[in-house]
Amino acid sequence: MIRERFEQIAQDAFDSLPADFRDRVENVHIVVEDYPSDDALGKVKSDRHSLLGLYQGIPLTHRGQWYGMSATVPDKISLYQKNIESVCSDEEETELRIREVLFHELGHYFGMNEAQIRSAMKRFL
Repeated sequence: MIRERFEQIAQDAFDSLPADFRDRVENVHIVVEDYPSDDALGKVKSDRHSLLGLYQGIPLTHRGQWYGMSATVPDKISLYQKNIESVCSDEEETELRIREVLFHELGHYFGMNEAQIRSAMKRFL
């Protein structure tokens, strides 16, 4: 799949979120990369070819009253295109997996743990 199509699917997935969630996402940069960097891999227990996405930042639930009072680097959600495509057999499955991975990483942005993310995703998928 070409990068522009992959990015459009991710954008469409984000746009499909209910407004009350979508409107709460601020200062987050969503990027598509082929594979995770060595720096990203150092933050998780995964290998280069199995990590599908990664949230890097300060979850909403951990931000203190001073968050954003000075220049703040955006949080980052990375979607790893080659890894996502490697676990999918066709474009329809790829679209679903992009949506799942994006929603999962947004769950981390909102401060959810894995069980909370799985429960919340049942409403969106």
